[in-house]
Amino acid sequence: MADLSFSLRDGNLAVAGADLLSGVASNVTLSPFEFDPSSSDAPQHLLDQATAAAGRGAFLGFTAPAATDRALCRLGQLLDRKFLSVFRFKTWWSTMRAGQWGRDLQPETQWMLLDAPELGPGGCVLVLPLVQGSFRSAIFPTYGAGDEDDGVVLCAESGSPAVTGSDFRRIAYVHAGTDPYVVMREAYLAARVHLGTFKLIEEKALPPMAERFGWCTWDAFYLTVDPAGVWQGVSEFADAGVPARFIVIDDGWQSVNRDEDPAHADTPGLVLGGDQMTARLHRFDECERFRRYREGDLLRSPPEVFYDKTLPKTIVRKACEIEGMIKNKKKAMAEGGATDLSGFDVKLHQLQGELQELLAKSAHALDNLRGDGDGDNGGEVGLKAFLKDLRQRFPALDDVYVWQALCGAWGGVRPGATDLDTVVEPARLSPGLVGTMDDLAVDRIVEGGIGFVQPHHAGKLYDAMHSYLAGVGVTGVKVDVFNTLEYVCRDHGGRVELAKAYYAGLSDSINANFRGTGIIASMQQCNDFFFLGTRQVSMARAGDDFWFDDPNGDPMGVYWLQGVHMVNCSYNSMWMGQFVRPDWDMFQSDHVCAAFHAASRAVSGSPIYVSDSLGGHNFDLLRTLVFPDGTLPLCLHYALPTRDCLFKNPLFDQETVLKLWNLNKFGGVIGAFNCQGAGWDSTERRMRGYAHCYKPISGAVHPADVEWAQRDDTASMANAAEYAVYKHHSGDLVLMTPESDPISFTLQPSSYEIFTFAPVMALAGGTRFAPVGVVEMLNCGGTVVDVEGNGDVRVRAKGAGRLVVYSSARPEKVVVDGVEEAFEWGDHGGKLEVAVSWKQEDKEGVSDVVFCY
Repeated sequence: MADLSFSLRDGNLAVAGADLLSGVASNVTLSPFEFDPSSSDAPQHLLDQATAAAGRGAFLGFTAPAATDRALCRLGQLLDRKFLSVFRFKTWWSTMRAGQWGRDLQPETQWMLLDAPELGPGGCVLVLPLVQGSFRSAIFPTYGAGDEDDGVVLCAESGSPAVTGSDFRRIAYVHAGTDPYVVMREAYLAARVHLGTFKLIEEKALPPMAERFGWCTWDAFYLTVDPAGVWQGVSEFADAGVPARFIVIDDGWQSVNRDEDPAHADTPGLVLGGDQMTARLHRFDECERFRRYREGDLLRSPPEVFYDKTLPKTIVRKACEIEGMIKNKKKAMAEGGATDLSGFDVKLHQLQGELQELLAKSAHALDNLRGDGDGDNGGEVGLKAFLKDLRQRFPALDDVYVWQALCGAWGGVRPGATDLDTVVEPARLSPGLVGTMDDLAVDRIVEGGIGFVQPHHAGKLYDAMHSYLAGVGVTGVKVDVFNTLEYVCRDHGGRVELAKAYYAGLSDSINANFRGTGIIASMQQCNDFFFLGTRQVSMARAGDDFWFDDPNGDPMGVYWLQGVHMVNCSYNSMWMGQFVRPDWDMFQSDHVCAAFHAASRAVSGSPIYVSDSLGGHNFDLLRTLVFPDGTLPLCLHYALPTRDCLFKNPLFDQETVLKLWNLNKFGGVIGAFNCQGAGWDSTERRMRGYAHCYKPISGAVHPADVEWAQRDDTASMANAAEYAVYKHHSGDLVLMTPESDPISFTLQPSSYEIFTFAPVMALAGGTRFAPVGVVEMLNCGGTVVDVEGNGDVRVRAKGAGRLVVYSSARPEKVVVDGVEEAFEWGDHGGKLEVAVSWKQEDKEGVSDVVFCY
């Protein structure tokens, strides 16, 4: 590779003669990337890789004129150079932003990838804000200088006026190269060996649920989740032959109350997200709905005997109706046009009464299950009894995760309720969050403060929670609301030092109680979490929540929000995939855009889980994602945008199809998605619809779009002379060479296509052959388990349906598991199909198929 050393002279930051920033301030510093291998805990092979790439990187920073807790330095101007960036649009969530001028940057930008074709094809430079000492950094546009200034500002902040500094010469890092995916990997590797505060994903084991299908209770119940409902949900998946191998019992299972409630009683009547955000943990075990369960209850009386599975959704709808009425009343008050608001109050009173009747009906059904609720039948009780029974009834269920907030509950821990050193801390937002989106969760946390366990008791908090949960059969936790730590860091050494204390306690507890891997991190998309909190965490959410419609009432939100979710996940994976396996979050299989989501999950490399309501499933769709044993045809890598999407805006530029590449053992896959129609509005500071962009979009795909070389075990497939390409929707199989013109296509709004690429091999007799896979699965290439042979070919494929291969010649026969079977072969296109079936007992669903020539 040509010399890619950085230079800072004559007011320009440059690399290999390419000027990146002009008008660089005199206090900006550039220094060689150096680290001491002898003091690093990184494995030797990572140290060797970092040393080999060191000449392509440098530290970027500055010195401040005086010590301060928040230093802003104008690095220079970004003029007419394409970039891709990720910024925080909420405290906890980030998304992509493409542009070419400094004015296009957004506050709280976590990294910026500059297009640098001067370096050669694929040339680019990553500007990566880091942590230095007790300070973290982010990129901002120039403040107060007008839109035409195009300045790039680097901000270093501690979060505490008691923690100040002036030397920030290693507060950022720059790295150059001619492969954007390698540049990202090498830059975060440099940060790894330099900081020593986190581990890369390749250093950590994934939780077993990462490769399995699951169900989350959130959209089914919100805060009303109960044992009978969970049992009913798991039963529905099992009965349909799509077993949930893991479940997440989401928010609503904990024992929480508000400050005005009796000290040891759960707050009654919580239904929707938002209701609980000022509530605090008052004990570490389960709420009364689970606590009163007795061993054998649901084995003796399963939910179908007594449980109205429509009731949870009815309760949620009624609560939504109340929430909408409250919003309408507030709007009327704000507009000042309504002189008489009594009509709202009358209707609210009526709706609240109806909700209480529904909640009472639900409680009564559970009371009937428990009988008189007195005495001890000699067995287990509470969550432990429930999980014991659940696993007995559904032995395929491997993992049960439960939800928690980083500080315990949304409002933390109630002071005096435990033996932990806890106080209610006011929540103070960093100045950098001024430009982010209005957020109900933030408003409620600011309203109630956080019952904050002091840093010296952070480890004790997590061990108290997790040791109890592990003891009752829980195997992991979904930890939410990470970034509230920055709200309460002022008097605790600042955000970096507080984060170190809390993340150390969390990591130790996960190690001790959940096999070291039993955690999903969520609401965590800020760089200080990744740099400080991922020594143990190996899976984290890649995007904002799946919103099945727009909570602000845009009727098109049921469509456009789905594309936003997809774009958030894919571009966030560019950086998050260095630390963790990106988790694309749940979706609902009966949603109007469910197939759109399913296709993205199929190529994502993420675990696949849904949040279906009881009775609200599309099992035909789920069977295209999930094998009958609850495992997945999982890609080898995590999905990333193709190179031709990196500096584009696939949300509202009216021309870009989002294309995602991924790899399978014997091929590659491109998922193409029309996500146009929405995105970030920096003036309104929110995601909104762009209706004029919601239209058909055309694109093209080629084998070169697959990044074969990103894994050693797939790199050789880049050298194939020919590829068989399977189109999911049409079922067409075509041949392409590296010199072929791309395949053109047009996608309707909120629609997709999946292209499976299988390198063609030449057999001894001159026949050309390529295994495509079991095409009933969206990621059909992931069904191919093994391929061997040079004359006759043996393909091992998992799944049931039509195994498709490309064969230039008709085989004499095809033998499936030792039995000759009929097959179809098209002599013009070479598409060969043979039926395979699911054989669970001794083959785990894998068929042995021999093509005899």
